[in-house]
Amino acid sequence: MNEQIIIDITNNLNIKRFQTENTLKLLEEGNTIPFIARYRKEATNGLNETQIKEISDVYKYQINLLKRKEDVIRLIDEKNLLTEDLRNKIMTCTKLVDIEDLYRPYKEKKKTKATDAINNGLEPLAKIIMSFPTKTLDEILNNYTSCKVKTYEEKYEGVMYIIAEWISDNASYRKYIRNYIFNNGLITSKLKKNAKDENKTYEMYYDYNERIKYIKDHRVLALNRGENEDVLNVKITTDDDKIISYLESKIIKYDYPCSKLVKDAIKDSYKRLIFPSVEREIRSDLTILANKTAIDNFSSNVSNLLLTPPMKEIRVLGFDPAFRTGCKLAVLEKNGSVLWIDKIYPHEPHNKVKESEAKIVELVNKYNIDVIAIGNGTASRESEKFIANTIKNNNLKCKYVIVSEAGASVYSASELAKKEFPNLDVAERSAISIGRRLQDPLSELVKIDPKSIGVGLYQHDLKQKELDEALDFAVSSVVNSVGVNINTASPSLLKYISGLTSKTIINIIKEKERLHKFTSRMELKKILSDKVFEQAIGFIRINDALNVLDRTKIHPESYEKTYSLLKYLNLSLEDIGTPKIKEVLKNVNVESLEKELKIDKWTLEDIISCLKEPLRDPREDYNAPVLKDDILTIDDLKVGMKLQGVVRNVVDFGAFIDIGLHNDGLVHISQITTKYIKHPSEVLTVGDIVDCYVKEIYKDKEKVSLTLIEM
Repeated sequence: MNEQIIIDITNNLNIKRFQTENTLKLLEEGNTIPFIARYRKEATNGLNETQIKEISDVYKYQINLLKRKEDVIRLIDEKNLLTEDLRNKIMTCTKLVDIEDLYRPYKEKKKTKATDAINNGLEPLAKIIMSFPTKTLDEILNNYTSCKVKTYEEKYEGVMYIIAEWISDNASYRKYIRNYIFNNGLITSKLKKNAKDENKTYEMYYDYNERIKYIKDHRVLALNRGENEDVLNVKITTDDDKIISYLESKIIKYDYPCSKLVKDAIKDSYKRLIFPSVEREIRSDLTILANKTAIDNFSSNVSNLLLTPPMKEIRVLGFDPAFRTGCKLAVLEKNGSVLWIDKIYPHEPHNKVKESEAKIVELVNKYNIDVIAIGNGTASRESEKFIANTIKNNNLKCKYVIVSEAGASVYSASELAKKEFPNLDVAERSAISIGRRLQDPLSELVKIDPKSIGVGLYQHDLKQKELDEALDFAVSSVVNSVGVNINTASPSLLKYISGLTSKTIINIIKEKERLHKFTSRMELKKILSDKVFEQAIGFIRINDALNVLDRTKIHPESYEKTYSLLKYLNLSLEDIGTPKIKEVLKNVNVESLEKELKIDKWTLEDIISCLKEPLRDPREDYNAPVLKDDILTIDDLKVGMKLQGVVRNVVDFGAFIDIGLHNDGLVHISQITTKYIKHPSEVLTVGDIVDCYVKEIYKDKEKVSLTLIEM
């Protein structure tokens, strides 16, 4: 491990040095981030998964940066041009762009106007000019004959190109210009001539400008997309004269006869070489930052959606809406197994309302349906109206809920779905998926590519590899936080468990089939390597295990510590989860227990938490879906009306809230709270149930603007 990098990470993340060192050592030993975060808190002093991942990511970046520094130093040294001062400057760089700026003068040049001039023998003449002699420019150029070009104009132009490239290669000039443009420049956009933007998607950017340093990430992504779709011309503008004056002040000390040529070289260097390059760098930096923000936001939304509490012990009727092809129905048992598949045609062009109503009533009564889960896609609101009327007209003792069906079609057509339901068509599988999303959102949503869940912004414009990695980490974090019941978990769920691979999952499934079901964690030890068992077993539960500890998040490596704690407190395994143990543990002194039993405080606190609530599900802390039995239309709304809604998506500029209409209402960031916030996620998360007020109604667009500030 690199000493300086460890110091830098420690300082930048504001943590202790031992936390950085221990985390990197644990990662180097092959431990997973979820395992380290939960079961090695004593080594990291309680760092969470996000902090551990950041240490890992920063270390990898710094190692790559160090490698580039060493490569650049080696390449310059090979030319015998490396000085100690240059070496030190390179080694103190914290950004790749600064390293490349320092390397630029020594880089092998491709064919340029300057290299042509140098090949024509004009470099000595350029050096003479830059020494600012007192002779006239005509005298200097006309008397110089050691070159291939003969005319005054050719010499003037060639020298200008050489000096322009020298100026462009100066790292300090570039750094100043880059900082000046970022802090003072504008990013502007204009509608392209003959551009097609039929839906006026980019209307606000047809004649737009904003200070670069203040532009929001989502606007950067919007401008990029508009540019890529040939709708917008996007560029950076700044005070060119001020930058040129800065360069002149640095380069031309006195007004010598040759100053005019140098001034021309400065203008050429800036306009032809420096500005286009810096413009690309700044826009690239803006895009990288916007990309990271969008990915972080997407990941957060996915995590919160996956943490939606399951509605346990309910029978569900999954309802996949459609017009022409009919609405597909799936009756699901409390454990998610399929009891019945059907289809009705309540909408255009069939309008078989009475027959459809009769079928719903029959299914609800026959199977004692608790909730009807309606997908929010095509014909969703028409289906909601139909179901609400059916419930009301027939006094049915069930509710309904609108469920996001984002990605359901992707799952339904997947090989996984075909394998799970080989005799059903795509739409029937979709109805099952919609229903199961209510019963256990996590187990169902992990079957789908996280990118298809529908809670991102400009996701197709983002770097897909980075997006995949971030979403995979988010899903893994949630799955390991919740844990899995090994006897019911699907391969889709198991693949996110710490340490498990495709091969080990196949072995687990084969062993489960042989045993019919696992009754002990130790049965898994027989088929997993020691390392895989160590990494995975704490996140695996056996809900009806003989040893009650196998039902908890307590790692087997801590069983002996748990037994010693129970013995010390005169408790037994039978007391776990009872009011008795909660009362005893409520009054214990963790610090004295730590010393008495020689158990570190992190492990001790973890054990105590699990003994109090052995089957606690972290999803219980989140809002459950809102069940309804009546509908709302845009005609029912009035400005100022108070409503209850569910946050469906959180983005940079606000949040989309489902209030029961065809389109989600938008609450702008300025309408979330009276306090200043940088991002809506400071207040709202996907799945939140909020009170909101109608701010504006756009009946022609069937859209509603909302506010969370009481009107």
